[in-house]
Amino acid sequence: MEPEYIIRQIIVSAVPILIAIILHEVSHGFVANKLGDPTAKMMGRLTLNPVAHIDLFGTILMPLILLISTGGQFVFGYAKPVPINPYNFRNPKRDMAISAAGGPLMNFFVALVSVFILKYLILPMAGGASEESMVKIIKPLGMMLNASIQINIVLAAFNLIPIPPLDGGRVLMGFLPERQAHALGKVEPFGMIIVLLLVVTGMAGVVITPLIKLLLGLVGMV
Repeated sequence: MEPEYIIRQIIVSAVPILIAIILHEVSHGFVANKLGDPTAKMMGRLTLNPVAHIDLFGTILMPLILLISTGGQFVFGYAKPVPINPYNFRNPKRDMAISAAGGPLMNFFVALVSVFILKYLILPMAGGASEESMVKIIKPLGMMLNASIQINIVLAAFNLIPIPPLDGGRVLMGFLPERQAHALGKVEPFGMIIVLLLVVTGMAGVVITPLIKLLLGLVGMV
């Protein structure tokens, strides 16, 4: 892969990745705060300041490695998890599920907004723009918005895998009967190992790929 291509992809993807993962985590804390748990707010995590959310591996190294190794086809990352204390909720089981759903829903919303800006602002502007404007402004913005759509949809889909501690696992626990939810909760300490094995073996794609296609269709990109 050409170094120029890698540098261009990093420039195009860096801001959308940062926005996607920060808004994902802030949404968890915002919803939790509305439901009665002010933990994230008290710890200064309901902020858009990247410094409060950046994780060296999840926010910087992992997206960079994936960007280079997949040629920009699959980029994923995460920020420091927002602290949530379920004991502050009136209904811990239900409210934990709602808080978990806030992250993927925010990513879907960001993707939807990105599609709107791309289709109804950037593309119409391209019609009467000068060549200089196309090269310096419109084309880079279009590439960043397209990256934003892809990144947010992948982030939403990946987090909806129904294995705790991913959001999908927490949401599923909120719907399951108490006994089954408790049993699924025991998987959490090994959850990320299971997810990594699914990714390495390609099994994660069985779940994620159809969901990505579905979500892209819902935002009007298929």
